Amino acid sequence: MRTMIDITAPLGPDTAPFPGDAPFVREWTMTMAAGEPCNVSKLAMSPHVGTHADAPYHYERGGATMEAADLDLYMGPARVIRVRPQERLITVDALRDHDLAGVVRLLVRTDSYLDHTRFHVDFAAFEPTAVDYLAKRGIRLIGVDTPSVDLAESKELPAHGRCRAHNIYILETLRLQEVDSGDYELIAFPLRLQGSDASPVRAVLRMLR
Repeated sequence: MRTMIDITAPLGPDTAPFPGDAPFVREWTMTMAAGEPCNVSKLAMSPHVGTHADAPYHYERGGATMEAADLDLYMGPARVIRVRPQERLITVDALRDHDLAGVVRLLVRTDSYLDHTRFHVDFAAFEPTAVDYLAKRGIRLIGVDTPSVDLAESKELPAHGRCRAHNIYILETLRLQEVDSGDYELIAFPLRLQGSDASPVRAVLRMLR
């Protein structure tokens, strides 16, 4: 019986970036095949490619950068819920039927972005009032199985703005299609990237006994 579920999207050359973001690129600087003593590579990418944590600096001028993230929020009890977006939006009505009492970390499964090798714009996102609703119930971290808490075409990023207003942290591009609704332990630490607007994470859920 497995005790952990990996909810990290595969990260590699096939991972589709958000349009305009730098894609994942690996360059081998040393290889054993060429007679070197070891294999060494160089990576280049946007920190928003694949499963990642947004730092407040991503959507707030003067906001905290990644190394200042509150690590307590990235490990601990989490609830996974499955919602049915209405016209691509996760609304208050879509959340109202779920028991969120005592929940601090909420992961939202929409099944609207299942193929991480192909970017498409029709994934689900949060209506700003839905973020307000979650904040009133004590949510401090929102995770979602899409590349953004906002619609792909949004320029104002209102859901990010409401997260900023409520000091809610964000995980994006989680892989939740094989995860049942329920309670788990989340472990999804960002890297200590100084001055960064985001960081890749290796996100896992530990089954509770």
